[in-house]
Amino acid sequence: MNVRESTGAHRSWRRRLLHVAVSLALGTSAVAAYSAPADVQDANANGNGAQADAARKKAPTQLERIVVSAPNYVPRQTNDAVKLSVPLIETPQSVTVIPRDQIDLLDWQNLSQVVRYTSGVIGENYGPDPRYDWLTMRGFTPPEYIDGLQAPIGSVSSVGLDLYGFQSVEVLKGPSSTMYGLAPPGGIINLTSRRPEAQFSGEVGVQYGSYGNTQANADFTGPLDKDGHFLGRITAVWFDKGTQMYGVDTDRQYVAPALTWVISPDTNLTLLSYFQHDDVYGDGGGFLPIYGVAKFNPLGTVPTGRNLGEPDYNHFARDQYGVGYDFSHKFNEDWRFEQNLKYFSNDVKIKQVYGAGLALNPDGTPTDYRTVNRYNFPFNEDVTSFNVDSRVEGKAETGPVGQKILLGVDYRRYTNNAAFGFALAPSLDLFNPVYGAAIATPSLSPYTKEVQKQTGLYGEDQFKLDRWVLTVGGRYDHVVSDNFGTSTTDNKFTYRVGVNYLFENGVAPYVSYATSFQPVAGADFGGKAFKPTQGSQVEAGIKFQPNFLPNGQNMLFTAALYDLKQKNVLTPDPDPSHVFFNVQTGAVEVKGAELEFVARFNERWSFNGAYTYTDSKVTRSNGPDLGKALVQVPKQMLSGLVDYTEASGRLGASLGMRYVGQSYGDPANAYRTPSVVLWDATVHYTTYKWLLQLNVANLFDREYLSRCSSDAQCFYGLRRAVNLTLTRRF
Repeated sequence: MNVRESTGAHRSWRRRLLHVAVSLALGTSAVAAYSAPADVQDANANGNGAQADAARKKAPTQLERIVVSAPNYVPRQTNDAVKLSVPLIETPQSVTVIPRDQIDLLDWQNLSQVVRYTSGVIGENYGPDPRYDWLTMRGFTPPEYIDGLQAPIGSVSSVGLDLYGFQSVEVLKGPSSTMYGLAPPGGIINLTSRRPEAQFSGEVGVQYGSYGNTQANADFTGPLDKDGHFLGRITAVWFDKGTQMYGVDTDRQYVAPALTWVISPDTNLTLLSYFQHDDVYGDGGGFLPIYGVAKFNPLGTVPTGRNLGEPDYNHFARDQYGVGYDFSHKFNEDWRFEQNLKYFSNDVKIKQVYGAGLALNPDGTPTDYRTVNRYNFPFNEDVTSFNVDSRVEGKAETGPVGQKILLGVDYRRYTNNAAFGFALAPSLDLFNPVYGAAIATPSLSPYTKEVQKQTGLYGEDQFKLDRWVLTVGGRYDHVVSDNFGTSTTDNKFTYRVGVNYLFENGVAPYVSYATSFQPVAGADFGGKAFKPTQGSQVEAGIKFQPNFLPNGQNMLFTAALYDLKQKNVLTPDPDPSHVFFNVQTGAVEVKGAELEFVARFNERWSFNGAYTYTDSKVTRSNGPDLGKALVQVPKQMLSGLVDYTEASGRLGASLGMRYVGQSYGDPANAYRTPSVVLWDATVHYTTYKWLLQLNVANLFDREYLSRCSSDAQCFYGLRRAVNLTLTRRF
């Protein structure tokens, strides 16, 4: 079956499944509208199940028109930055919380899109990649966490989970090793799963959009028995999508069952799981030659949809799942115990032919500016991870000083088995590609056979005296890694200390110092194992969340200045007889300023705004990157979005602008990515419990360059994407 026949078959059964989903949405009987009072919403927002249950029991059931559309648009607290239930303005670290209300309004499909209006982080580094989320935060690639536990990341620091399964995304900027162990100094990303709720609610949605995007999704939660001892939730997504690249088709099935057992008013057990299967057919991954993309080609400009892969051969298949639980027991009003446990599995199989640049003459010039060499790179990777995090949280008072205390231990056992093959593939005409050449898959050789065991002991203490807040934390990690029988052991202590002052009007200046570490695989020429890289950061900032605003109005403004350093970075061995070996004498420094603003007024106006200034530099190196900026780190970024809903709460619209400054695609800064301005727009209409929404990303269809890493590795950014969504809520 060729690519056109295959795509046609997919579309046929896709239409049948979509018809069933639409029938379900249209044929479901209406249920009474229910509006919980403010104390229920506040209890839910604070994660206090006991208070929420009590509030619901006294809440009258009544029929009324639902006007409140995004009650949690502006976040108020996080429990992941310090693993304590602490208001954001008391956290001495830059943290951005992106709740489900924002994700739904702006129709963000993945993590790369979620950070469009967040300071300090940039996504979509390789254009519209349907497989992974490519992010850069404060100059580094952030690892991904799920419910506070590190995801089963392998050769890529994300796992590409469907965003629909999560109720919030937390962006923790700066060193976070004190709470999470091994991590780069730029920060981490945490996704919090949707959880069962004591009140019945749900939604069914369908979506159709650009590049053949067809999606059906559903989410239902509520009590499973009359006494409310068991609460359930089921979240599911199915989609079939293309991309702007010719011949690419992506299928996904995602389901996330969850069950909460309310054992007693003080004890809860929530079972969490997710299962996701992905097939990406025909994707060549970009890899366009620079001539015709970022440099002049006498034969013309390379189209943004050009696929230099092999549509009938290339295939990316991924099966991943996570199964575990969150347990909580309250001993008394002051002390509680919590434990998170998950077993993760992520199995990836890739067959990929991709572009290797134009055929060149001996002097380095293209032979005919149209013949593209290609490589064949099959790659298999199987990652598993068992994670458990146990902690005790308490409160104490000593005279005028109040304390919040956290003591914990976590353990992670991680395995990564990977193999790859490599061969040349038939060449292709850049401007008139003809696919279908016979391609043999080369045999695979072992690439990684790693087992890593990490044990961490950590503690955090927050002291409150009048309006002063002092946060002190420390952690000791013991990490044993074995790769192909070579074992290394790393022991490291990391810490952080921060001070906040809480003014009565909601202004909270702070200053903090934090450290991080991350193991480095490999050894130098003499066989000495590399030490972990070490990071440190000084950060000072102001957070402002006014407490004098009337009901229905909320805002959060944050500003931060930071100076971040990393040492023990790998750099080429200067000894000419040690070719292909590294030494560990490199160093990096990143300085920056970040401003961020999010607000919601009277359920009518919503605002998002962010500004980022980043000055990154390699301060020590034996390579061509000495004194250069880090890869894919724009010096300036600016974004802003406003959404307005008219007085009846029915019709609304938003307009957003994103400016991404120039950056460099390679360590030597030889390849510059120009700056770009992009616009996004949304129109949404709500009637009773129906929501019709039109989202447009890159409104004016700007053609732009996402990145060039070399003469053979250029990637276009996402062209205009239009999605129409119909949702029925219950």
